[in-house]
Amino acid sequence: MRVYPDQLSRHLNQLLPCYLIFGDDPWLIETTKDQIRQFAKHHGFDERIQLIQETGFNWSDLTQEWQAMSLFSSKRIIELNLPNAKPGADGSTTLQALLQTPNPDMLLIIEGPKLASEQTNSKWFKTLDAHGMYLPCTTPEGDQFMRWLDSRIKHFKLNLQSDARAMLYSLYEGNLLAADQAMQLLQLLSPTRPVSADELSHYFEDQSRFTVYQLTDALLTNHQQSAQHMLGQLNGEGTALPILLWALFKELHLLLMLKSEQAQGAALNALWSKHRIWDKRKPLYQAALQRLTLEQIEHMLAFASKLELNLKQHGREDWTGLSHLCLLFDPKAHRQLAHITLE
Repeated sequence: MRVYPDQLSRHLNQLLPCYLIFGDDPWLIETTKDQIRQFAKHHGFDERIQLIQETGFNWSDLTQEWQAMSLFSSKRIIELNLPNAKPGADGSTTLQALLQTPNPDMLLIIEGPKLASEQTNSKWFKTLDAHGMYLPCTTPEGDQFMRWLDSRIKHFKLNLQSDARAMLYSLYEGNLLAADQAMQLLQLLSPTRPVSADELSHYFEDQSRFTVYQLTDALLTNHQQSAQHMLGQLNGEGTALPILLWALFKELHLLLMLKSEQAQGAALNALWSKHRIWDKRKPLYQAALQRLTLEQIEHMLAFASKLELNLKQHGREDWTGLSHLCLLFDPKAHRQLAHITLE
């Protein structure tokens, strides 16, 4: 059973034999585990056993712990960390066997990184999921992050003005741990009185975190303010310029192919299938194709090639030029900036 972390409290009316906590967000993983531990503690699960699937890990250790009687408590929690989310043949067999003989005095919590379809479709995962609960702990983005932020503001009973709320969103998107710590501090500093963005700016600095893929998505949909903010954060975090160029080249090459084939009369539905574009991403490319001309895309590719050439031949990391390239995804900016060239 798949349940998202923000819905967990509604489903903690009884303990299940197994909880699968997989994702890429440390704050979500820890708070989700804490909720389950606290609920389990109220039901007499006072002892915790922690195991990690490291090199040389013996799966019989897990079986022994599952079957052993505790010296200190009648009920125990076994927390198993799968760093690669791949238990292997022995682990898969062991995990399935455990859940075939459930032990009411044992609770299994399995933790690991974000899962791909390969893992969620595996036999071991499906068996455990059928007996327990799967909690995907992926960092929320966009509207999902705003909903998470609003829930934490409510949790801490903060009185934030709309501009302060918007500033928190901008400062901490993608960094739940830092956002939660900031709100804890605000609770101490201003527990009841309204807080404005101006006051907030004296307390905190920008700690939002973004990925290269979030940047390209923002550019495809022409959210320039967000894109420029992301670019600044990626620069500040030390993201390698070649990685960003690679991502932009990838999207521009795909846009060029789609636009060229579209100009030759190809239907978009056929192009989605041909280029293996997922349903979730179709609106992004459709927005860019409707907005940009073939000449504009070709110009951006040429500009990106010049940036790459300057980097490879002269070691010039031109972040200003990269910002310029990002602006060109807006046709209005393109018409005003297209004449600017790189040395």
